Amino acid sequence: MDLQIQHQLFIVGGASSGLGKAVAESLIAEGAQILAVARDVEKLKALQALAPHRIEIFAADLSEISTIQPLMDRVGNRQLHGILVNAGGPPAKTVLETTLEDWDAAYKNLLRWKVALTKAFAPRMMQAHYGRILFVESASVKQPLENLVLSTSLRLAVVGFAKTFAQEIAKTGVTINILAPGAHDSPAINRIHIKRSEQTGIPIQEIRNLGKAEIPVGALGNTADFASLATWLLSPIASYITGQTISVDGGSLKTIFG
Repeated sequence: MDLQIQHQLFIVGGASSGLGKAVAESLIAEGAQILAVARDVEKLKALQALAPHRIEIFAADLSEISTIQPLMDRVGNRQLHGILVNAGGPPAKTVLETTLEDWDAAYKNLLRWKVALTKAFAPRMMQAHYGRILFVESASVKQPLENLVLSTSLRLAVVGFAKTFAQEIAKTGVTINILAPGAHDSPAINRIHIKRSEQTGIPIQEIRNLGKAEIPVGALGNTADFASLATWLLSPIASYITGQTISVDGGSLKTIFG
């Protein structure tokens, strides 16, 4: 299928590893141009080597508001076709383990910058009558997961923001959607396995095997499979989908509308 994104420009957050890197690679494979954003410049350079003429790198922390204006300056007058709003998550903790400082940090690292980034770039997309904004959050926004109270609570706020904004601008040609990944074979799952190991005394590899067994399909998610869906949602073909939260979790959620 031709996704019609050749030569289109995308910002990809968290592009140095995990799901963000997989989406960056998928977009490049489809002929797109990307502005890859992450903190690790060496990993970004390794990504850029895949297609030096179509991958720009921007070493910065997206959760810092001061990053947004330089990022806008880098895009310049070019049309921006899509943004993958993606970054790492907070530490795995139970409610009673959290401090108010943890909640303040989670607000900053999970919600505040995403609102600022979206509000910065959405008007330009609206003026062009085209754009795709895709948030990568967590399956916990549909069903709370143990030890992820900070992630669940603040990502739910992101979903509320994205759904509301999607409705407000639906007629402009700009879509806003949320992907809610479950357990994938990426570095992000490690903090959850480490936490469960600490709580139970069970070795991490056994925790990993138990986690796989709890997933109906019997395996961790493949990041490339996740990226294929993300790339489709970032394409012109997905014009009739907006304001949706789509689970990618191997059937783990027990909710009727999972």
